Amino acid sequence: MGEQTARFSEVRALIFDLDGTLIDSKLDLALAVNATLAEMGREALPHEQIAEYVGRGAATLIARALGEGASEQECRSGLDFFIRYYSAHKLDHTTVYPGVRQALDALSGMPMAVLTNKPVRVSRDIIAGLGLGDYFRMVYGGNSFERKKPDPMGVETILLEFGAAPEQVMIVGDSEIDVQTARNARVWACGVTYGFGSHQLEAFPPDLVIDSLTELPPHLSGAPVRG
Repeated sequence: MGEQTARFSEVRALIFDLDGTLIDSKLDLALAVNATLAEMGREALPHEQIAEYVGRGAATLIARALGEGASEQECRSGLDFFIRYYSAHKLDHTTVYPGVRQALDALSGMPMAVLTNKPVRVSRDIIAGLGLGDYFRMVYGGNSFERKKPDPMGVETILLEFGAAPEQVMIVGDSEIDVQTARNARVWACGVTYGFGSHQLEAFPPDLVIDSLTELPPHLSGAPVRG
């Protein structure tokens, strides 16, 4: 533990992914996707298959669920329906993962942000609805910037707002998208093993792997960024 803590001693700020990292939204997302498929006369998909499509934004989620033969118009129609349905049902079953509130309390001396590929309005509504809003200085979604993760644009914006250098920031996420984002932005990467995309972490190893968010605070000994 001592060596790991020393390794991350410069970390002063944190950027969290949302789905699969802070919140377990798998069931609500799967139900919304299958409602979309039903609306379009398609067969339902297994929930685990839908979970594998999560992470690159709503448009990609719906396009993958509809399959390669779907037209652009079908994808647009499906996306519109999905956004409406999911916005109405986003908190039916979604919960905060065990240990998340405890970890965020322990980390509250550091500035923290959320960067997700989920649309920003529904992301902020979920975070507020689950009582997590006070932990984060900012929440950015997949439509907050011109390019989504794993492009570093969102991280670079947060670095400027935090007044932090790349080596002072760690991304915490559950998938290879978050690791790739961290590499592209030259920040640290922490992977959680309980999320949707954790099976991909072996192929895209982060700098730190944890089984619960409560394991993160002991690795971080740095003072928070001021400002």
